[in-house]
Amino acid sequence: MIKDRPHRLDLIYINQPLYFVTFATRDRKRIPSLDTAQAFLEQYGRRAIENFNVALGRYVMMPDHVHLFVRRDRHFVLSSWIGGLKRAMSVRLEVPKLWQAGFFDHILRSNESYDQKWNYVREDPVRSGACEKRERLAIPRRNRCD
Repeated sequence: MIKDRPHRLDLIYINQPLYFVTFATRDRKRIPSLDTAQAFLEQYGRRAIENFNVALGRYVMMPDHVHLFVRRDRHFVLSSWIGGLKRAMSVRLEVPKLWQAGFFDHILRSNESYDQKWNYVREDPVRSGACEKRERLAIPRRNRCD
């Protein structure tokens, strides 16, 4: 039970929430090595599931921000996990203070909500002009656009 959570939220609160998260670089500077950052994010995700039962789902890594989906039980502290990811990625990329403070998150409550968010995320590289067109894959688990 989350302390001080309004009681009405018990009606919609999910035991294993799926979070949609976006975080950006400080001053929207480019991530110095997307290949290294992507490899590290996947490694972090593997360790998360093995050691902490935290599931990193689909993601898109853009030149200056990251969109991802992550899930765990209701006791999961998303801010700690994202903070740890951002710190560890900064260390791996050897760029102190790479990330803007904070992040945007949204708890998804239905498949429809997930589909809407995933469509937004996978079209982001095209919308931003980072890619000319999205590669047509069945349903890509991960995507990155330089």
